Amino acid sequence: MREVATERYDRTTDIELADAEHLVARLAAAHAEVGKAFVGGGSTVRDLFIALLCGGHTLLEGAPGLGKTLLAHTMGKVTGLTFSRVQFTPDLMPSDITGAITLVPDGRGGNSIGFQPGPIFAQLVLADEINRATPKTQSALLEAMQEGTVTVAGETHALPRPFLVIATQNPIELDGTYLLPEAQLDRFFFKVNLDYPGPDTLRQVLDVHRVDDVGEPQQVLAADEVLKLQELRANIAVPSQVVERVVRLLHASQPGSVTAPTEWREASQLGISPRGGQMLIRAAQAHAFISGRFHASYEDVEAVLVPTLGHRIRLTYRADARDADATDLLLGLWRHVG
Repeated sequence: MREVATERYDRTTDIELADAEHLVARLAAAHAEVGKAFVGGGSTVRDLFIALLCGGHTLLEGAPGLGKTLLAHTMGKVTGLTFSRVQFTPDLMPSDITGAITLVPDGRGGNSIGFQPGPIFAQLVLADEINRATPKTQSALLEAMQEGTVTVAGETHALPRPFLVIATQNPIELDGTYLLPEAQLDRFFFKVNLDYPGPDTLRQVLDVHRVDDVGEPQQVLAADEVLKLQELRANIAVPSQVVERVVRLLHASQPGSVTAPTEWREASQLGISPRGGQMLIRAAQAHAFISGRFHASYEDVEAVLVPTLGHRIRLTYRADARDADATDLLLGLWRHVG
């Protein structure tokens, strides 16, 4: 590991090897600290840290009570990022998120007209039940996610760095909700589905989260260390053969492609975009980095394939009618192009 890291880091980043190894150890400690609070969520916690390393936003989907809000709160505490929570409701206005021009204290005992920042001006923003807000309010958040800025009254304000959004939604409840369209879903780096835990995990949850056992998660990282970790992730080597296989995957996914298996051609209505391919490469880099390696492999791509691309494809009505599984289709296409 040291030999590979020396060759790669000396050419691509100013971070010294000793500092890089220290940051890797801190990242592992942060991962473990989050796992203490969010019991039994190994792959979910891993996916959130992958998104953190890539500077990407995550959509958590699951039924109420599965710990989505707890997980976001814990991530903010452990990583040392400034945290803000927005509870989305149908009457929420865009200015309630971005901020507005209003009277603000001028420091001399009076008030003046100026910009009052909204809760979006935090490094980690929890958008709770995002599908409960109207499309107009949703778009205000998603614009900030894409551009990293907020424009109010013709003036552009930069958001803090790093800037991450963790959005949650309940896939079952439909009353009073506004589903995110495909173009807005594509703004999310990952979509992670939370399932009900099994018996063993339930026993751990009930044991750990007794009233007298609940402890406050400890801060392990700081915002500047997160930025350095993102820089290290960006310099993980990706072999040309891995990139070429991703290219074949994207090309085969396109509607009408003759290189895709019959099952994919019959089920897929929307192909994987170039942006989806970029996100897949970044996620594979982060997965390799978290696994203690400084080069990405086919296995890294396969490990992040579903959370990266599962929400970026659209199945035909016929495929939906027969309950086609997007996960199986994606994995089948990846193995086909290999």
